[in-house]
Amino acid sequence: MIGTFRQSMTWLHTWAGLVLCWIMYFMFVTGTLGYFDTEIDHWMEPEIAALDQTSRDERIATGLNYLEENASGASNWWVYFEINREQPHLSVYWTLPPEEEGGENEYGDVRLHQVTGEPLDDIARETGGGQLLYRMHYLLHYIDRDIGYRFIGIVTLIMFVGMITGIIAHKKIFKDFFTFRPKKGQRSWLDMHNLMSVTSLPFQLMITYSGLLFVTTLWMPLIAVGSLGFDTSKAADLIGGFDLQVEASGTLTPLTDVTAVIATAETEWGEGTVHNFEVRQPGDANARILLSRTDDFSRIPTTWVYDGVTGEYVQKLTLPESGAISVASVMLALHEGLFASIPLRWLYFFSGLLGTAMIATGAIYWTAKRAKKAETSRGYRLVEVLNIGTIMGVLIGVAAFFLANRLLPIGLEHRTEWEAHVMFSAWGLSLVYPLFRSSRAAWRELTWIAAIGYASLPVVNAMTTDSGLFSSIDNGDWIMVGFDLTALGTGVAFAFAAMVMRRKRTVAEQAIVSTEIGAAPS
Repeated sequence: MIGTFRQSMTWLHTWAGLVLCWIMYFMFVTGTLGYFDTEIDHWMEPEIAALDQTSRDERIATGLNYLEENASGASNWWVYFEINREQPHLSVYWTLPPEEEGGENEYGDVRLHQVTGEPLDDIARETGGGQLLYRMHYLLHYIDRDIGYRFIGIVTLIMFVGMITGIIAHKKIFKDFFTFRPKKGQRSWLDMHNLMSVTSLPFQLMITYSGLLFVTTLWMPLIAVGSLGFDTSKAADLIGGFDLQVEASGTLTPLTDVTAVIATAETEWGEGTVHNFEVRQPGDANARILLSRTDDFSRIPTTWVYDGVTGEYVQKLTLPESGAISVASVMLALHEGLFASIPLRWLYFFSGLLGTAMIATGAIYWTAKRAKKAETSRGYRLVEVLNIGTIMGVLIGVAAFFLANRLLPIGLEHRTEWEAHVMFSAWGLSLVYPLFRSSRAAWRELTWIAAIGYASLPVVNAMTTDSGLFSSIDNGDWIMVGFDLTALGTGVAFAFAAMVMRRKRTVAEQAIVSTEIGAAPS
């Protein structure tokens, strides 16, 4: 222990926060953008921004027709026919049995035009969209998926430790909420860090704890197994009660009317509650239709099984009641925020921005506090460069990601990967840039680059697509309008910040000159 208990917690908070703060910052930026991943998808695919709407029955028929023509030998079909924010397009999925015994199943998926049934990927440009940004916050990029997932779990645990120790270290945590002393150097950065931390504390605790629940079974498997009393048969029964194994009979039999089966289920669940369905062994005499319903605050679905030939009800699949599973499902739902209305989604977004600012101001405070004593230290210089290059570089990289979507050739092979390459290249250059400039100049100049990048997005969008700001207003495409205005507002905010940095430098230079003149001999 270092000194008192609170001093030990302060030391742990400082170093737990610093060691991986740049990865935490990247996670928060991409995770915060993930709350509008669908809207970002919309902007990044201007060719399919607005499609004619069809009835639910027509969409179901379109999906089944595509599967019958293109996945007739599949063992499973899925049709996601409900059009909403989380599912903006008609989508189908399928599983094909392995070609050789002992091989792996083959999977396919495609989004379909509601009217023509044409794959949307044949119409729209290839792009990672908002989904790629969202996945980056828990998988990173360029590394193995499992390694990234486990590493992010460790980072999340360290962040949770940093938050708890930060709460303990603050003697006057509520007073910090109302305290900000501008123009006081390192004290101002500490006040800003405290203000951002306390303002968004409930959100940050929820988001980090629920984030840990996502990776519990990966690096704490004994907890999951122990909850079943280490009884493998009980675990098998649990999984078996939630799944359904269907063997093909080999007798070809037409599939029953799925819309009638859905209508039957909705007499019990309520109209419009079924958003998708699965067919196991389609076209076989043993076919089964699975309809699922999930509550807004739960990830635990209830599935009803129907005979795929007669349409008769067969059985219900669900997990047994469990307090632990219920709490975990609610926490995971809160983390993802899929249930959130537009106002609540904006609250999630701004809370994420506060968390991002909390990490950034904490990293800057670390260097501000040690500037005079350690400015010649290589370790100090490394942290300073990483701060500048990451805090501004990630934001510049995101702007470059969006610009790449508009400027890369439409027919470019592996275009999705090139969007990511552009993003990380911009971040990488931003990390190198501070090595050749003073910290003050690097901060200001990279902020100007970010301002130009974001402010140019609406202009480049209007020049390269038919979905420019004014065209989108005329068409009533408010998602496009909202994206362009948000990008423009972000660019203006960065430009203002850069001008403030310039003004502070000018004032400081004038003070130095005045001091030198006053000290000069007459």
